[in-house]
Amino acid sequence: MNLQAILQQLQAEKSVDRATLLEAIRSAIETAARKSFPPTASIAVDIDPKTLAWKVFELRTIVETIEDPAKEMSLAEGQQMNPAAQVGDTLKVPAEAKDFGRIAAQTAKQVIIQKLKDAERENVYDEFKKREGELVTGIVKRVSHGNVIVTVGKAEAILPQSQQSPRENFKPGDRVRAYLHEVDKNARGPQVVLSRTSPELVRALFDMEVPEIYDGTVEIRAIAREAGSRTKIAVASKDANVDPVGACVGMKGSRVRAVVEELCGEKIDIVRWSDDPVEMCGNALNPADILDITVDEETKTILVIVPHDQLSLAIGKRGQNARLASRLMGWSIDIKSDVELTGVEVDESGAPVAGGAEGGAATSEAE
Repeated sequence: MNLQAILQQLQAEKSVDRATLLEAIRSAIETAARKSFPPTASIAVDIDPKTLAWKVFELRTIVETIEDPAKEMSLAEGQQMNPAAQVGDTLKVPAEAKDFGRIAAQTAKQVIIQKLKDAERENVYDEFKKREGELVTGIVKRVSHGNVIVTVGKAEAILPQSQQSPRENFKPGDRVRAYLHEVDKNARGPQVVLSRTSPELVRALFDMEVPEIYDGTVEIRAIAREAGSRTKIAVASKDANVDPVGACVGMKGSRVRAVVEELCGEKIDIVRWSDDPVEMCGNALNPADILDITVDEETKTILVIVPHDQLSLAIGKRGQNARLASRLMGWSIDIKSDVELTGVEVDESGAPVAGGAEGGAATSEAE
């Protein structure tokens, strides 16, 4: 076995360091060598890290009475090797290379291959585990049962169907930018899971597009997202001279437009963060006009009163605006029209009619 040639080839082709390769080879030779010795024998393998010259040894313990010749020797035999040897000492007895046959060599090769696969998997896991929470870019390799397999560097990642936006449809060869959601270990190796639906993808995209976010001047305090449809983000500035909303929008909307394009047209609302729940609620429900806001700090619920003709705007299509505002704040928001409170009935146009009490309301709870 020309180990030097094997090592050089593997170092050139695989992302595995020399020490790992040497240990793989040593372990492989030891495994192969065991086939040439009795089952009870103890063996050891030494490899010169520079020349890769290797030697196989039988480990034999000096005993007074030999019961197992495969792992024991007499004191006289031991002292022939080392005059200072005593009963109880374990000596390394060189084994001849001829003890290796074709099967042993093949076993060594197979073990080396497996060890290298294990080392590669560990390298992939270590590399991507420390990159959790980052944006990564890759190329779609294939689509299987709705899941998108993406080549990222030298590894394969999966973009599960559950982590894909409804707006997106991938095919082999497409370039994908995604949020590195998590990296797990399983029997088949590390699983690198990507996401295009995570709110953190939006955060990472703004971090890339907005210098003030990247340098910490502007901070994204909260994100609420319904992937493929709409996202609300609340931003604050550490510098009174920097408008956080304007910084995220950019000149003529250039910065937010870049994020929207990356998200395939998903709508993005950018509002100013406030620690005051009344002010924050008004910002979160923008652009609806609000007549009154009542806050219950104990239950973290908010009652919002809006003009009747603003109710649909405040609630949003299928309750989306209210729902996202609630998630953005982490509060339960109850939206009612002024007509409902006054008991005035209105017709389809919103004009008051005599008698009755008809209006509308919506309640959204933080998730």
